[in-house]
Amino acid sequence: MGTQAKTYQKGEISGIVAIDSNACKGCDSCKRYCPTGAITGMFGATHAIDTERCVSCGQCLINCPFSAVYETVDTVDTVIAKLRDKNVTVVGIPAPAVRVAIGEEFGMTDGSLVTREMYGAMRKAGFEILDNNFTADLTIMEEGTEFIVRARHALFGEEGHGHVGPLPQFTSCCPAWVRYVETRYPSLIPNLSSAKSPQQMAGPLAKTYGAMKIWNKPPESIYTVGIMPCTAKKFEASRPEFASAYHFLKKEGKAGSDVPYPDIDTVLTTRDLARLFRRMKIDFIKVDKTDGGPLAEYTGAGTIFGNTGGVMEAAVRTAYRVLAGSELKPLEFKPVRGMKGIKSASVTLMDTKYNKEVTVNVAVVNGIKGNVEPLLEKVMAGTSPYHFIEVMNCPGGCVNGGGQPIKSDGSSWLRAALPLFGWK
Repeated sequence: MGTQAKTYQKGEISGIVAIDSNACKGCDSCKRYCPTGAITGMFGATHAIDTERCVSCGQCLINCPFSAVYETVDTVDTVIAKLRDKNVTVVGIPAPAVRVAIGEEFGMTDGSLVTREMYGAMRKAGFEILDNNFTADLTIMEEGTEFIVRARHALFGEEGHGHVGPLPQFTSCCPAWVRYVETRYPSLIPNLSSAKSPQQMAGPLAKTYGAMKIWNKPPESIYTVGIMPCTAKKFEASRPEFASAYHFLKKEGKAGSDVPYPDIDTVLTTRDLARLFRRMKIDFIKVDKTDGGPLAEYTGAGTIFGNTGGVMEAAVRTAYRVLAGSELKPLEFKPVRGMKGIKSASVTLMDTKYNKEVTVNVAVVNGIKGNVEPLLEKVMAGTSPYHFIEVMNCPGGCVNGGGQPIKSDGSSWLRAALPLFGWK
C-alpha cells in the first residue's frame, strides 16, 4: 500500500532517526529490520530514511553494524538544565523495560533488574518519580474495560455508552504501530483503542494530581520526562493532541499559563538516561538504592507491558475479573507469551451481567515486519476470528526497543532480559 504525503501534524517531530552518509556502507542491514520499507538506497550505496514512511521505531539504529544510524533528537543537556533549575520540578517517568536494560550501560550483567538502583540515581540527579508502570495499570483498566464495552455492544447489542468502536479492538500503546495504522490502514483507525499509552497518561497525572497533591507545585512548573526504551516515544510526545492537562486545568482556572504546554515535555531513551547519569557524574553502581514513592506503586500487570503479549495478558486478566467477578486461574496467561510472530488464544468466561458464557479470541503480533499485514487484510475483509489484537512494532516488544542499549549482535541482552518478565 502506498504512503500518504505530508503525514505529520503541525508540531510533530519527524526524522527522529537518520543515517550518517559518511558512515553508511550500504550493507542493507537496516533494510532487513525496517518494518515499513522506509530505507532508500541500493546495496553498496549510501542509504537514507524516507521520513514519510518511517515510524521512528529505531530498529535500524540498534541493528546497524557500523553505527551509521543515529538519533537526531538529543535533549539530555536540556533535561540537565531543568534539573538544575530550582523553579522547575522535573518528573521522570521510567518505563518497565528500562529497569532491565540500563544496568548494561554500566557494566552490569545483561538483563539485571535494577529498579531501586535506577530510582536512586534518578533521585540523586534531582528527579521526582512517577513510574510508568503505575500508569500502565491505568492503561489496562481503561483498555480492558473499553474492550468489555465494545464486546457487549457487538455480542449483546448493549447501548448507553455513546460511540462504541468496532471489533476487533487493537491495542494503542505502541506509537510506531499507531502511526503505521494512521498512514497505511486509516480505515482501521476506529479499531484502535481510545486509551492513551502509559506515557501519555503519566503526563496529565503528573501535571494535575501529582503537582497539586503530591509535590505541591504549580502545574506549569512541572517538567515531565518520559524515560523510554523507544525512540518513537519522542514522536508520540510531540503530538499536538496530547495537551490534556493544560486544557483541563485551563477550564479549572489553574493552568497558570495562556500558552498550552504538552503533557510530556521531552523523552529520554534508556541510552539517553545513562548518558545523563554519566554527565552528572552519578555512579550508578554505587548509588544508594531507594524506593520510587507514592506514584511508583504498581502491579504485575503493569510490569509485563515491557514484552510482547504483556498488554494482552493484562487485558485478559482484567476483563475476566470484571466480567466473571473472580480472578483468571491460572493468573499467568501463557498462550500469549513467547517470540512467535503471531500468537493466538481463546479464553471462555462467564459474563455475570448477562449470565452467558463468552469465548474471546485474541491475537498478539510480535514485530510488525512480515507479521501484521496478512492479519490486517483479514480484518478489513471481515474474515478475522479475533476480538482483541495486541500489536508491538519491535521484536520481543518494548524490551527490544530502538532506545535500548546496543549490543554487537543486536539481541544478546534481549535473551537475558526476557526471563525477568517470566519468559523462557
